[in-house]
Amino acid sequence: MSKINIKPIAGTNNRVVVLPAPAEQKTTSGIIIPDSAKEKPQRGEVVSVSEEDEKMMKPKVKVGDMVLYGKYSGTEVTVDGVDYLIMRESDIMAIV
Repeated sequence: MSKINIKPIAGTNNRVVVLPAPAEQKTTSGIIIPDSAKEKPQRGEVVSVSEEDEKMMKPKVKVGDMVLYGKYSGTEVTVDGVDYLIMRESDIMAIV
């Protein structure tokens, strides 16, 4: 993957940039899911993390981690034709 030029700034909360996993195309039994019925992905790869600040705790996730996050977490942004989510580290529920 090429290097992205999004870097969250340090502030009151640790911020994370996530590349969402693609939506499922088929069910486990092989049924093709139409675009109108696809759910938003809740899994993605961390591509950038805000730097550590003396006011904040050290980030618990790192670049390359696969994470699970809430369905409506983060803010969607598009950079160079690729969709990313910028969210608080606290919106991440688990590292996979």
